[in-house]
Amino acid sequence: MTTAAPSLRRLTPPASLLLLGAAGAWVGVVVVARHMGPMPGTMGLGIGSFVAVWALMMTAMMLPSLTPFASLYTRSFTEHRGRRLVAFGSGYLLVWSLAAIPAYALAWLADRFSGSHPTAATGLAVAIFAGCGIYQLTPIKDRCLARCRSPLGFVFKFGAYSGRTRDLRVGLYHGAFCLACCWGLMALLVAFGLMNLTAMVVLAAVVLLEKTSPWGSRFSQALGVIALVLAVVVVFAPGVAPGLHPATQPGMGRM
Repeated sequence: MTTAAPSLRRLTPPASLLLLGAAGAWVGVVVVARHMGPMPGTMGLGIGSFVAVWALMMTAMMLPSLTPFASLYTRSFTEHRGRRLVAFGSGYLLVWSLAAIPAYALAWLADRFSGSHPTAATGLAVAIFAGCGIYQLTPIKDRCLARCRSPLGFVFKFGAYSGRTRDLRVGLYHGAFCLACCWGLMALLVAFGLMNLTAMVVLAAVVLLEKTSPWGSRFSQALGVIALVLAVVVVFAPGVAPGLHPATQPGMGRM
């Protein structure tokens, strides 16, 4: 198995379509963010609408980091490339869409605490930052990241898959490892605000760097240390977590 991380420099034409899909999703995210504004927690959405918005966000944020692996995987395609790529991407995004359920539960807690229970909101922020920081430093995170950074062995394994659902299964399998690798980082969105465009762009770039840069593993550990520092800082500066401590706006009272 190669130790070289996949790169955006060697994309196949089919895999490049994923970047177009991500670009379209980013346009949708910007439109939604402008419409909803900086609302905390679930943003007033029911579970169905929340899942739809979350799926759009994950499409925008995660497809760029999926593209290098997809490029390596699609090199084995000899026919029906478009259909197979859609099946692969659908499996991957299905995993991330299902992650909306625990994300909604966490955002629901943010709804309960933000504004009216500042101490509890700060406690939740500490838990989110600390949970992310600790996980970033664990062997489990390191193993999951290593599989995303050195995927050639998995490509060979996936080559043994057969049947009409093989590409969907590959997407589900890879998506599960990606979720195991990145869930802590995505949880930070609740602390920063789910419709915080700056946080989304930064986290998307962080995930991409973790998976593709030569120093991705060390970068991942540095992020863990930063998250732990934020877990302390937010106690004294609650505004570090605007998703849990939204600023009071004139004429609106406490959110």
